[in-house]
Amino acid sequence: MSADEARARLDSWTAEMMQWHFNPDTGCPFWLDWAAKAGWDPRHEVKNYADLDKFGNFQDEWLRGGPVRRWVPKGLADKPIYVFETGGSTGVPKSRIASEDFRIDYEMFSDTLPDEYFPRGSDWLMFGPSGPRRLRLAVEHLAQYRGGISFCIDLDPRWVIKLIKKGDIAGAEAYKQHCVDQALTILKAHEIKCMFTTPKLLEALCEKISLQKAGITGVFCGGTEMTPQFHRFAVEELCKGIYFAPTYGNTLMGLATHKLPFDPADNYAIIYYPPSPRAMLEVVDFNDPMKVVEYGQTGRVRLTTLTREFFVPRFLERDECEREKPCQAYPWDGVRNVRPFKKLGGNVVEGVY
Repeated sequence: MSADEARARLDSWTAEMMQWHFNPDTGCPFWLDWAAKAGWDPRHEVKNYADLDKFGNFQDEWLRGGPVRRWVPKGLADKPIYVFETGGSTGVPKSRIASEDFRIDYEMFSDTLPDEYFPRGSDWLMFGPSGPRRLRLAVEHLAQYRGGISFCIDLDPRWVIKLIKKGDIAGAEAYKQHCVDQALTILKAHEIKCMFTTPKLLEALCEKISLQKAGITGVFCGGTEMTPQFHRFAVEELCKGIYFAPTYGNTLMGLATHKLPFDPADNYAIIYYPPSPRAMLEVVDFNDPMKVVEYGQTGRVRLTTLTREFFVPRFLERDECEREKPCQAYPWDGVRNVRPFKKLGGNVVEGVY
């Protein structure tokens, strides 16, 4: 696919999603009410992806509190609905509804995993957050989609953040070791070849066991602590001889995949590409969030989600990064070296990520 073809597909998909989300028969109450108050109809005025700027920036607070059913599209009213949470370390967590998105996102991601290292039919360890987060169900579906079974642990990242905020570093470390112990028990009792985890948990686990000797052949890893330095450390030491797949994902977007194939010239930079046209990532000016920065320049991450289940235009993430040029596998913009947005300062506590 060429860059022009990818853009045309994105524009067409955007127009199709406007017809769905703002049709009184298929749209959700939130967006139908929003359009009525705004006084304009996106079905007529949004013809392409760039036109989504007319919405302005999506407000974080819209996702906090209920009723959560205001986000359920009428066209999906007969489908089983999940609710996933993000944040919540302070105050009311943000919520999003889902039906099939988490399955679709991870089936797309599955296509990027080499069967040599993530053998089909192999079982997985989900060594990451559990509870009301979509990640646990998504990884479990990924394992099932590839013919395996997912073993999971109990992990509450909000408890870790609470311990860190009150200065109980020993308590946070003890909880992390509690999670590591759960993972070790599973790895020793079952034949596991593939796993998901976060950078901090991967390092803690590798202090206790050799993943290669334990039979692990592929690791997919995501979290805010993913840096070029950690990428090199993981590839050259923690996961030596194991395929290491870094990812960038969240509850609102889904999953952005790492640049393929691995290029030594990138010097272990963390480069991700969003799952166009279902979601797009842009890097925007810190002071003007409607202005996309030049390639190689630093800015804030701006997310747009475009699925039948969920529409989020121009949402400003808690992250900053550099804008990355398209590559052969992904002929649209990517992001490089995503990290916590520095202007949020001490308000960001990463815990086990």
